[in-house]
Amino acid sequence: MTDLDLGPEPAADAVIPVPEPAPGTAGPPCAYARLRAEQPVVKAQLPNGESAWLLSRYQDVRAAFADPRLVRPLLSAWPPTGDGDGPPPCLPTFLEMTGEHHERVRRAVLPLFGRGRLEFMRPRIRAMAHELIDAMTAACPGRTADLVAAYVEPLPLRVLCETIGLPHEDRDRYLPHTLTLLGAAGLTMEQVLEALYALQDYASELIARKEDTPEDAAGGDYIRLLLAESRRPGGALTRDDVVSFVVTMLMAGYKTNMQHTANALLVLLTHPEQLRALREEPGRTGAAVDELLRYVPLMNAINILVAQEDLTLHGQHIRAGDAVVPVPASANRDPGAFADPDRLDLARTPNPHVAFGHGPHACTGAHLTRLQLATVIEVLLERLPGLELAEPAETLPWDESTPLRAPARLPVRW
Repeated sequence: MTDLDLGPEPAADAVIPVPEPAPGTAGPPCAYARLRAEQPVVKAQLPNGESAWLLSRYQDVRAAFADPRLVRPLLSAWPPTGDGDGPPPCLPTFLEMTGEHHERVRRAVLPLFGRGRLEFMRPRIRAMAHELIDAMTAACPGRTADLVAAYVEPLPLRVLCETIGLPHEDRDRYLPHTLTLLGAAGLTMEQVLEALYALQDYASELIARKEDTPEDAAGGDYIRLLLAESRRPGGALTRDDVVSFVVTMLMAGYKTNMQHTANALLVLLTHPEQLRALREEPGRTGAAVDELLRYVPLMNAINILVAQEDLTLHGQHIRAGDAVVPVPASANRDPGAFADPDRLDLARTPNPHVAFGHGPHACTGAHLTRLQLATVIEVLLERLPGLELAEPAETLPWDESTPLRAPARLPVRW
């Protein structure tokens, strides 16, 4: 990002609505192609009525994520009310931490999510996937099933629980609040705070339960490892940081993975020639996963940053306090960064997509997401090589209750 004028003045100063994907699609919205070409920085109205500057070009989005002048606000304190009488904000999630606090916590947590460290999860994820396929095929002698209900929906939560030490049996307590927050851009502050307080209280209670349970009785899951670090003299973490870790994982590790997986599988099923090539060369799965992350949005315009000082970009004067929204869904289809960006190419390389953001706040769980999606695809193709959609793609129902849109059902046969 730069203070220089990098392009012509926008065609109009009017505030536009945030572009939405066409019904029955995950996006990205077609409108971003025009914005990238004509209005790469444009004022838009968010679902909650606030305005923000949308950034649609790849280079601007990538730079914005790494720009220290643009800071993610607390979800529980944005937009500011200005009256000073509101309830205290919740603990920051990892995306909202700043400065030394963020650096200290990230140094402690990031090693747990490195490729090497996560290898212990590969056989466990495969075993979970096989177990779900076993149950699906046993329950469906007619060789047709809904892949979302039987496979896509249950797996991400089980992976998250297994990795970090979240009790699967508590899901009816934490999932409703998690799902509420994924629609936060359209919620009132009271609704946001209610859900955040509930998750924070649950996380604190869970940690207390782990503190009361001898470690050798339940294993050294990630929550326990971080809790031990918070107790170590001179440790990098506090107990509140461990609470924030649990809340962050709940918000980022379940619904996003579930819906992206459903979208990715739909894309593969509607590109049978590429699916066939992937089945014949499973060694290409890693590249295919990154292309699916680029091609299918993980999110649509929900990354709110706030300018800490005035700056100018593409002729637009962004003032301190203005909200700025870099849009990865648009950046990943920018022809200035990707050749033929609207074409699915499972062998695309290099593939410097920004599905996980960029810079110091890049997604901590990126490797886990890649590992999970790769395993989902590999096991599915191994077990059900003749897999195909059982209904026309254009007739499928969609879950469009949040910006993370996905097919509500994936009827398949094998």
